[in-house]
Order: sequence, then structure tokens, then C-alpha cells
Amino acid sequence: MSEKIAFVGVGRMGANMARRLHETGYAVTAVHDVHAPAAAALAGELKTLHAPNLAAVTAAADVIITVVTDDAAQLGIYAEKGDSLLVGAKGKIFINCATLSPQTHLETERRAKAVGASNLEGCMASSIPQARAGTLYLMCGGDRAVFDRVKPILEKLSQSPRYIGRTGQAAQVKALVNMVMNINTAALAEGLGLGAALGLDLDMLREVFAQTGANSQVLKTDGEDMQNRSHDCYFSAAHAAKDSTIAWKMGVEAGINMPLAAATKLQFDRMVALGIGELDKSGIAELTFKGRKA
Repeated sequence: MSEKIAFVGVGRMGANMARRLHETGYAVTAVHDVHAPAAAALAGELKTLHAPNLAAVTAAADVIITVVTDDAAQLGIYAEKGDSLLVGAKGKIFINCATLSPQTHLETERRAKAVGASNLEGCMASSIPQARAGTLYLMCGGDRAVFDRVKPILEKLSQSPRYIGRTGQAAQVKALVNMVMNINTAALAEGLGLGAALGLDLDMLREVFAQTGANSQVLKTDGEDMQNRSHDCYFSAAHAAKDSTIAWKMGVEAGINMPLAAATKLQFDRMVALGIGELDKSGIAELTFKGRKA
């Protein structure tokens, strides 16, 4: 456990990943976030450096894990001019865990290689409790040798880190995972919303769903929350909108007709437009139950 590890992006996911590695014996040597108070609080908790800029993050670590919001944020932290993780990055390893477009992962790799650094996709298909417990499902893409080199770190974050293939492919798989999950979420919200409109007992309906072809992981995680309007955020509707858009664009580029993905994207986009994008994705039920937000 000799590697020094730093984090850029210490929101709900990044902070808990940093806590997990700290508790398992790794040296978390720096944290940074555009929301400085979040980074300052975590730095105090872990007794580590609150890096004042991105170059300081790279200087403080051997392995830098990034968990940022979107493509623009990712390209910003890997800027080719000015403050950037690329400053002094020769020999460093970057693990990028945000849900991004495949093209952005490819561009990040290009920029890292140009300065002599290594780059790995570490796409996550789990939520906050799994980040804290070290049970994330990680889908990794890039150079297999880089994956093998950092696998001991990944195994502290994930019970089964999965090597997918070349750079961009892990992002493709993650986009498909989230596309199907989001479609299931939208479908469940419509099913429960219609059940409520018909006057059916929703506890009964969820029990029946669980024993039939209507069952899904989303039913387990979101069904009761949809019924009870409990939308504490584990995976926000805004992120669902972003991820649905990534998958929909992939379909357009591949020439595939995906009406369910398109309709789901519009539903999550609608949540954002209504100002409820920071609700958990279960909040899509607010658009389908009579008398709610819509």
C-alpha cells in the first residue's frame, strides 16, 4: 500500500471512496473539489491536504482518482493550458470514475499520454452506500497493464472490478447499464402511478410485481420510495438525464432506433426543467402520480 492517492471531486461518491481507501490503509494525500468547503471538510476529517489547485493534487500523489460531474468538468481538470492535473503528471496514473461519454474518456487518455501519464476508466454502477462499503461494481477500460497495476486499489473499492476492454468501451457499457436502469425506473413510475389512479393498494401491487415479470432491481430500490414520495438523493434525476442523453446519442450515432430511451430521456429532462432534478431518480414518480408535481 505504498501508493499515494488523491481525489478530485469529493461529493457523495468521491468522498466515500476516499474514506474507504483511507480506512483500508492507503495514504490519501490530497483532495480537491470545485466546491471548496466540501474538500476542506474531508481534508480535515482525513487529516490530509486540501489541495489549492489541480497541479497540487498531481504533485501530492502517485494515483489520482477523479469523480466529476460531466464531460465539460472532466476536460476542464485535464486542461492543456493553465492549472491542470496534467502539470507534472509524467509517470502518474489517473483513474476516471465519472459517467462520461466514450469520446471524453478517449480525449482524456490522449491528453494524459501526451505528458507521459497513464489513464484508466473506472466506471461505477453502484451508489453511495456501496462507495462507503467498498462494494462498488467497477467497469474498467484502457491499457490492461494499467488495470493490473492498480487492481489492488480497485479491489478495496469493489468486490469485483471488471476489465471491459480498450478505452471508451467501459463508458459504452456504463451508458447502457444506466439507460436500461433509467427506462426501468420510468416504467415503474408509470406502473405505480397508474395503479394509484385505479385505486389499487400499492403495497399489494409492489408485492405482485416482485413475484412476476414486472420485477426488477429498480423495484427493490425505488418502488417504496416512489409510493411514499421519499426521494432522498442517491442517484439524481439530473444525472439520469445526463446519462440517458449519453446513451441516446450513442444510439443515434450507431443508427439504432431507441424510442424507449428517447422517451425516458425526455422525462428526466422534464424533471430538470421543473426544478426537481436534484431529487433522486425515484422522483420521476412525481410526473406520473395524479396530484403530484406534474
